[in-house]
Amino acid sequence: MDNLKVFRNEFKYYINYIEYESLRRRLSSVLKKDKFSNATGDYHIRSLYFDDFTNSALYEKQAGILTRRKFRIRIYNIDKSIIKLEKKSRKGQFIHKESANLTLGDYENIIAGNIDFLIRSDNSLLREFYIDLSTLRLKPNVIVDYFREAYVYDLSNIRITFDKLLRTGLNKLDLFDKELPTVDVMEEPKMILEIKYDHLLPDFIKNLLQISSQQRYAISKFVICKKYTKLNNWEDN
Repeated sequence: MDNLKVFRNEFKYYINYIEYESLRRRLSSVLKKDKFSNATGDYHIRSLYFDDFTNSALYEKQAGILTRRKFRIRIYNIDKSIIKLEKKSRKGQFIHKESANLTLGDYENIIAGNIDFLIRSDNSLLREFYIDLSTLRLKPNVIVDYFREAYVYDLSNIRITFDKLLRTGLNKLDLFDKELPTVDVMEEPKMILEIKYDHLLPDFIKNLLQISSQQRYAISKFVICKKYTKLNNWEDN
């Protein structure tokens, strides 16, 4: 069944290590850890983002276009058994994520440019991806690599995450390369706090999330990593 289009609130903040330690202690006393968390309390995420030859996804984000979308293929802990095609859509501060499962063979075919199987799929997201690959000439563009510590609360589908050790593979695009050379793209000990929920954020959770800096940022891990493969200085704007 295709995903229902539920747009969620999303807020992002840069935080330092001291803020992180304080927040995680407060959150862990009330919220549950994400089910994908490993023994250390987090998990590894690696995504391969797609863009066209004019870098439209990059420039739409930098220009502040309020309605935009982008496709990525995402894996967890370099595990070949769970591969997701995802489309993230945004309308202002609201986001919607659709996903579809891929097999390793599907992924390899997409990378090789053998995409006709997508248009024959029963899944509308795979068919939409085929159309964008064909008409917009989307290509694998950049790898985004990091560790996530996540806390969840059932009411309003609340999800609070700390994204740490953000890295990029520069011009290397093999998702499953365990020896992939990557570089840090953020100053230490800075990390990213993300707060996502459907309709409301209860006051008791707001109180848990008090941090010294309440400055929100339009943070995009995709854009941060793309700056390390830029060709022109004006792409930093």
